[in-house]
Amino acid sequence: MVRFSLAALALALTSTTAFAQTEVTWWHAMGGELGQKLEEIVATYNDSQSEYHVTPVYKGTYTETMTAAIAAFRAGEQPDIVQVFEVGTGTMMAAKGAIYPVYKLMSDMGETFDQSAFLPAVVGYYTDTEGNMLSMPFNSSTPILYYNKDVFKAAGLDPEVAPKTWEELEAFSNKIMESGAATCGFSSGWISWVQLENFSAWHNLQIGTKENGFGGLDTEFTFNGPLQAKHWSNLKKWQDAGLFQYGGPGGGADAPAKFYTQECAMYMNSSASRAGVILNAADFEVGYGMLPYYEGTEGAPQNSIIGGATLWVLQGHDEAEYKGVADFFSYLSSAEVQADWHQFSGYLPITKAAYELGQSQGYYAANPGSDVAIKQITLNAPTPNSKGLRFGNYTQIRDVIDQEFQALLAGDKTAPEALEAIDQRGDEMLREFEAANK
Repeated sequence: MVRFSLAALALALTSTTAFAQTEVTWWHAMGGELGQKLEEIVATYNDSQSEYHVTPVYKGTYTETMTAAIAAFRAGEQPDIVQVFEVGTGTMMAAKGAIYPVYKLMSDMGETFDQSAFLPAVVGYYTDTEGNMLSMPFNSSTPILYYNKDVFKAAGLDPEVAPKTWEELEAFSNKIMESGAATCGFSSGWISWVQLENFSAWHNLQIGTKENGFGGLDTEFTFNGPLQAKHWSNLKKWQDAGLFQYGGPGGGADAPAKFYTQECAMYMNSSASRAGVILNAADFEVGYGMLPYYEGTEGAPQNSIIGGATLWVLQGHDEAEYKGVADFFSYLSSAEVQADWHQFSGYLPITKAAYELGQSQGYYAANPGSDVAIKQITLNAPTPNSKGLRFGNYTQIRDVIDQEFQALLAGDKTAPEALEAIDQRGDEMLREFEAANK
């Protein structure tokens, strides 16, 4: 007769349980402290149950992660979940047969799922024309205004009052520079995202036909509008006068330092920059405000639009893995997890429940300004002009926006000429994308 010791039996049962777990793979683009927090969230989920095991894999930048996932799908080696930044939405939607829409996944797997629980401005960006949610929001942000309260006070401005309009921002900048409190009024990260895409949404202005690309691939750009041209002309004028300092292309890598060193009194960038701003601006008190708007503009302020990324589910896996994905998504979107992630990172809480939990915890009262982004993005119900954008090849089109903005600042083009060039060059890229994805 074969005898098993209790220890051997326990080991056998443990091994059986481990082998019985369904493996779910998540490719993501979160490095540094955000990546560590992401891994902590996943580890807590894994420890909370024994049926599924989620493995997070860092794949580099957003662009690198999306490119890797597309290549892996073609090779039949795709992960279950991939994190894709917001401007990759059009590309992901056009990848026929590659995507398992989240609304369908949750329904098919019998998981409770209520789209109305999510913030409208967040979920609207990632829905199809019928209003069905295609990917799961995870890290959503929106740009806000940061300002130096100490500089405001030194310039004779009320340190508790941020400029509400561009007219006030110009006046504040002039007063700050004339007083010698700082040598620059303001800078900005992400010219494309902040000073064109969000600028347009905040003023309820269209940037593309077909509801900013939501209505079809045959969209065309309309960046060259009167107010956009006025604003870019002002940015050029303000740069020449020293009120505005350009932070560079893409995310504007030089912009944060201009604010941290107190060279520039104000700074516009992602709400998710909040933790970094607090850490690097330890020598002065930081204030928070909504994005400025132009006085007398009908429909302004409307609502800002999001940045960040969502989680897309890829086809080609078995039902057990998809059940694991659905279960993980329910955990990930819970009020407790989302409130903790939001409060740690500065990203928006993606659900109303997560926001309300933060309120009941006293987080916003204890951290003034931490709810500015939420109030801004939920200021009004999104319109076809302010629910987001959905254009193919948009990563490359943002490079075009940077190029034309630099031509404007160099004096090589006027604002209308630069914006018209964006429309024309961008439309060529849209037609290429349309032809490749018909």
